[in-house]
Amino acid sequence: MFGADERIDGFDTPLAAALAGERRRQEEFMELIASENYVSPRVLEAQGSALTNKYADGYPGARRYSGCRFVDAAERLAAERARRLFGAAYANVQPYSGTQANAAAYFALMSPGDTLLGLAASHGGHVTHGDSSSFAGSLFNSVTYGVGDDGEIDYDEVAELAERHRPRVIVAGFSAYARTIDWQRFRDIADAAGAYLLADMAHVAGLVAAGLHPNPVPIADVTTTTTHKTLRGPRGGMILARDDAELAARLDRAVYPCIQGGPLMHVIAAKAVALGEALQPEFGDYQRRVVANARRAARRLTERGLTIVTGGTDNHMLLVDLSGRGIDAGRAEHALEAAHIAVNSMPLPRPGSADETAPGLRLGTPAVTTRGIGGEEIDLLGGWVADVLEDIGDENTIADVRDSVLGMCAAFPVYGRRKDG
Repeated sequence: MFGADERIDGFDTPLAAALAGERRRQEEFMELIASENYVSPRVLEAQGSALTNKYADGYPGARRYSGCRFVDAAERLAAERARRLFGAAYANVQPYSGTQANAAAYFALMSPGDTLLGLAASHGGHVTHGDSSSFAGSLFNSVTYGVGDDGEIDYDEVAELAERHRPRVIVAGFSAYARTIDWQRFRDIADAAGAYLLADMAHVAGLVAAGLHPNPVPIADVTTTTTHKTLRGPRGGMILARDDAELAARLDRAVYPCIQGGPLMHVIAAKAVALGEALQPEFGDYQRRVVANARRAARRLTERGLTIVTGGTDNHMLLVDLSGRGIDAGRAEHALEAAHIAVNSMPLPRPGSADETAPGLRLGTPAVTTRGIGGEEIDLLGGWVADVLEDIGDENTIADVRDSVLGMCAAFPVYGRRKDG
C-alpha cells in the first residue's frame, strides 16, 4: 500500500527539480504565447486525481471494463457542459488533443485519398489543416488557400479552389490569424462545392463561449477545438456537432476505437471543471479583458514602430511582422526569453508573394490576463517587448527589462497571494 506522505521530492530529485523549476518559471515569466494559459487550482486538482488509475475504453454506459460508474459521471458532466456552453447537440470529450480531434473528424467525414481544403500553415493554418508535415497532408489530397495582401483570408480564393478541386472537407480555422472568421461564408462555399465544413475553433473557443466571436457550431457540420488556450482548461481536445445521429455515431467510432484507446479520465474530469468554470458569468468578463488587452498591446507596439499584421486584432492574438526591422524571428524569440517574456516565432505570409514568408512573432494575452494584468501594465509590457527588439542582443537592455518583468510578476502571481495582499 502507499503511504499518505509519499512525494516525488526525496525520491526522484532530478524530476522534483524540473517540476519546481517549471513552477518557478511560470511565476517569473510573462507568458505571451497565444496558445498557452494557466488553469485553475480546481482543474489541477481534477487532473491529479485518482481517476488517473481507471481504464474506461468505450463510452458512458457502454465500457469494455467494469467499475466505471464514477468516471461515467465525470464524462457525462463534461459532455453536457460542452453541449450547453456551445449550443451543440453532440459532444465528444475524449480526444487527447486538438490534433486527435481533427484526425477523428477527418476519418468520420472522408477516406484516405479524398481532397481536403484548408488554410496553408505558412499563412496561419495549423499543420493538421493539410500541411505535408502532418498526417493530414500524407493521407489526404491536400489543397491549401491563403490570406491576401491585407493579411485576411481571401474568401474568393477559397471559393475558386473549392469549385475547382471539389474537396470532401473544407477546414475553417487557424493557428495564427488575428481577425474574425466568417463561418457562414465558409458554409456557403462548402454547400456550393458539395463539401463538409469542419470548423477548428481551437484558438477562439473561449471567445466563442463568451459571445465575443461567432459560434461555428450551429453552422459547421463538425466543430473541433482544444480545451486549453482561451478556454483555459487542461491540454486536450473536443469534438462538437449539430443534431445528426448518423454523423454522431461515425464521430464516436472515429475517436474510439479508430484512433484512440482508453480515454484519459483524469483529463476528462479536468475538462468538466474547466467547462463548468466557463459557464460562470465571470468567464465572460475574463474573455472581454483578454480581447481588450490584445488590442491595447497591438496599439502600444504600433506606437513603438512595430508592424502588426492586419493593423490590429479581433481576438486574443497579434502577429508582429519583423521583416521591416531586419530581425531574425528566432533571435527575437530568444532575446525576449532572456528578458523573461515568452513568445513564439513563426513565418508570416509576405504581402505580394504566395510562396515567400516573412519573419514574425505571435503574441497572445490569455495567460497574462489570467494573472490579472491589464491597462497600464499592458502598455508597460508592450514597451518592454519593443525595447528588447529595438536593442536586439544588448545585454544591458535585456537585464533591465528582465528586472522590470520580475517585479510585475511578483505583483501579479499566478498561484498564491499578491505581493501587496
